[in-house]
Amino acid sequence: MVTVIDATDLRLGRLASNVAKRALEGEEIAIINAENAVISGARARVLSDYDTKRKRGSREGGPFFPRRPEHIVKRTIRGMVPYKRQRGAEALKLIRVYVGTPVQFADAEVEIIESAHVDGMSTPKYVTVGAVSKNLGGKF
Repeated sequence: MVTVIDATDLRLGRLASNVAKRALEGEEIAIINAENAVISGARARVLSDYDTKRKRGSREGGPFFPRRPEHIVKRTIRGMVPYKRQRGAEALKLIRVYVGTPVQFADAEVEIIESAHVDGMSTPKYVTVGAVSKNLGGKF
């Protein structure tokens, strides 16, 4: 059984840590609407931070940072999992991230993580992952 999580208005870091922990315990998770997850902070600072991450390293040797929203979310989750070890690699295989809502999850019961919701933020400054993706040149 797959747990479906709607990322709309959920903070990316809290969503990622929650999903990483559950995947390490063996739960299969699908995240939908990845482009609507939010990153807290002032817009200019968040966009410049991600632009710096994208431009770091070389084109040949990396590190390589994604531009598409679903890959940005998956990369954030990967940073919270020991992905170079067998346990972490198996946990990452249990996670699927989608832009929008795929047909197979249209009628599924969707879970929302209340502790990660944007309503709990003290400051209203945030940027969506979709906006970060567009700034990096991603097409979705």
